[in-house]
Amino acid sequence: VFLCGCLLAAFIATGVLTREIENRTALTVVSKPVSRPMFVFGKFLGVAGAMLLCTTAMSLVFLLVEQHTVLETVRDPVHVPVIVFGGLAVVIATAVATWCNYFYGMNFTSTIICTATPLLLVAYVLSLLFAPDFTPYPRSRLGASFEPDLIKAIGVMGMAIMVLVAVAIAASARLGQIMTLIVTLGAFLVGLLSDWLFGRRIVALQDLWLQRARARGLTEPQEIVREFVLVTGEVQRSPTPEIRDVPTVPLAELAEGGERLAMAGWKLLHAVVPNFQVLWLSDALTQQRLIPMSYVWTSLTYGLRYVVAALALAVFLFQRREVG
Repeated sequence: VFLCGCLLAAFIATGVLTREIENRTALTVVSKPVSRPMFVFGKFLGVAGAMLLCTTAMSLVFLLVEQHTVLETVRDPVHVPVIVFGGLAVVIATAVATWCNYFYGMNFTSTIICTATPLLLVAYVLSLLFAPDFTPYPRSRLGASFEPDLIKAIGVMGMAIMVLVAVAIAASARLGQIMTLIVTLGAFLVGLLSDWLFGRRIVALQDLWLQRARARGLTEPQEIVREFVLVTGEVQRSPTPEIRDVPTVPLAELAEGGERLAMAGWKLLHAVVPNFQVLWLSDALTQQRLIPMSYVWTSLTYGLRYVVAALALAVFLFQRREVG
């Protein structure tokens, strides 16, 4: 879902401003009492709305597949409600889109997505009410198979896609469609590798300074016990406490040569480039670790700041662009 959403964001948002300028419709709009910042913001809202709808549709398909689970053996029961309700949602959406396209000339793709999304939501909710053999769950077990952490992860992932949409809008304010696509996909790849490209170099310098502090006797041992809360409510702790040397002085005081400048540069790059690892919670899901709401709000705020910064850059770049 994340990969498809990012690709859709890149392809949809890349031509938004560029196509409007090439067709001279942007000139018609900004010549009216519509400011350029409002024009850029409106374009972002349009693309963001389309991406939100597409991401929701893909996420609902994912939730239905997750509800069905993988059949590891031939004895595992097929989840009949998922197949029936999900299949009906797809068939009805396809029939409606075909009818509207043939008789009313409506766009098939847009119609099927707009129709399938609410139907898939209904199909997912109904599938939560039945066991795999279509036996209704008792009232005490209603919603027992619902996994709230999946919804949290999908919401945070949606913010990552909104960041890419904003980046694409900013790039298209000055660049053509091909270059905007390259910049957007580049931001996606660099954002996924942010910890490896920049974070590991920051850690390497910190480890080097820590070694110097240890050699000079400027550290003291400290026990650290790692804890993780699982979705079952159990608390997972490391079997033995980790002994870590903690410096008694700021590590930056142990820098030599141009190391302090290098650290500032790597930290600047690590801060400027959006880190999509922060917004991609697949590891927590696969390891059955609880995703606290505090982390969700922090991640959403992190992504929102990048959206605001990218839109501000888009407005700045579009203010003096010739649209006539």
